[in-house]
Amino acid sequence: MSKHKSKIEKVFTHPISGNIDVKKLLSALEHFGAEVDLTKEHHAKIHYNDKTFSLPLPHGDQSLSKDAVVELRHFLEEVGLTPDKL
Repeated sequence: MSKHKSKIEKVFTHPISGNIDVKKLLSALEHFGAEVDLTKEHHAKIHYNDKTFSLPLPHGDQSLSKDAVVELRHFLEEVGLTPDKL
């Protein structure tokens, strides 16, 4: 399994992971074809298959909130970027 796929899989784990490295996750998404733009409002705009998702980024060394992980999971399911399809 590739290191990029394992980062995507963390979004889909149960219970929700509380220690997802955001930089590595965004890198993995880019590896699989997503375009990521960082905004001044401290969000990552993720573009994939003509759809966009705005991911609120944590401040400092904090992890993604569980709500943000759930919303990202729904977006990835919608665009077909799930571990079983990679």
